[in-house]
Amino acid sequence: MSGVPDPSVLGGLDVPALHRWLAQQRADLVADLVAYAEHETPSDDLDLLAAGLAYLEGWLGERLGAPARRTHHGSDERGDVVVLDHDGVGDRTLTVLAHYDTVWSAGTLAQRPVGVDSDVVRGPGVFDMKAGLVQAVWAVRALRAAGLPHPPLRLVLTGDEEIGSPFSRPHIEAACADAAAVLVFEASADGGAVKTARKGVGLFDVHADGLESHAGLDPTAGASAIDEIARAVRTLHDATDLGEGTTVNVGVLRGGTRPNVVAGSAEARIDVRVPSVAAQDRIDALLAGLRPHDPRAAIRVEGRWNRPVMERSAPIAAMYALARAAAAPLGVDLPETAVGGASDGNFAAALGRPVLDGLGAVGGGAHARHEHVSIDGMVERAAVAAGVVAAFAS
Repeated sequence: MSGVPDPSVLGGLDVPALHRWLAQQRADLVADLVAYAEHETPSDDLDLLAAGLAYLEGWLGERLGAPARRTHHGSDERGDVVVLDHDGVGDRTLTVLAHYDTVWSAGTLAQRPVGVDSDVVRGPGVFDMKAGLVQAVWAVRALRAAGLPHPPLRLVLTGDEEIGSPFSRPHIEAACADAAAVLVFEASADGGAVKTARKGVGLFDVHADGLESHAGLDPTAGASAIDEIARAVRTLHDATDLGEGTTVNVGVLRGGTRPNVVAGSAEARIDVRVPSVAAQDRIDALLAGLRPHDPRAAIRVEGRWNRPVMERSAPIAAMYALARAAAAPLGVDLPETAVGGASDGNFAAALGRPVLDGLGAVGGGAHARHEHVSIDGMVERAAVAAGVVAAFAS
């Protein structure tokens, strides 16, 4: 058994009442999102990340009260990780994952300030994923305002998700290891769908080493690294299987020094997306089996799987069923989908934890200039999240 509550436990919970209360707090949700989004937090700016995290901790203290425990993991190269534990009812801890870094460079706000227009909030980072954290906080506040219990909550704030979570990964895994379930407030997919499957992501470099020689005077004395890398690229691209959902993309290709020199070195940089562990194993075997055409040349592969596969397991399906039951009283038939992008939820899923991902904003434009969120969607998703959270205190 996954340990996920049966959706029937929501029968006694008045989710529409939570939604009505949240709708009354609509202006405060918007104000919180605008204030948060006006703190720029690019993944590559340590000063701005530190300032943004300090703001977040202050805001969280105001909205949720002081945590029972605070754990800080500092880094000299990436955004810090802070884990905040809030006590609750029962022994089923929910871990909430929320990254505070964005893809937007310092100064973007000067060009595209945060704006509110009717039901829409626009601005860098609002969809991915600042609105999600605001929704999570207000979901808890809704339960408290209604006098309803929530389980112990562990909030994980990370500052390097947009660059693959190289520093935060072990801290995320530690925070999820004993969790009853993991809620990921990443933005929803098209149509507001939650994400019940995510592809695994591999980032690899293939290097070819050859022998240089004069291309005109003595061409056979050389072994062309460019010829080797070209053959490897064809092999790699042929491994793409769209029916399976696997893509292998050589996005960067470099090699050689001059047109009249047989190339002594070349490299290809690769992005791989796989939908299953079996597909991952197939790609691993392919990479391990790359061999040079010319025995005087050599091929070597560097890199790793940046994120493991998040397959739609039974525990993940159970989390989706719970969320769908929480949304139903609002007249919402909550959709689900599988996506090619990865998140920190992949790490939790690889640990066997029940994961609900894409519980965050309804909107669009992730990593794009038209990034935006729906305010009505924020209110609705906060109510759904409140229902899911409350179920674990039943």
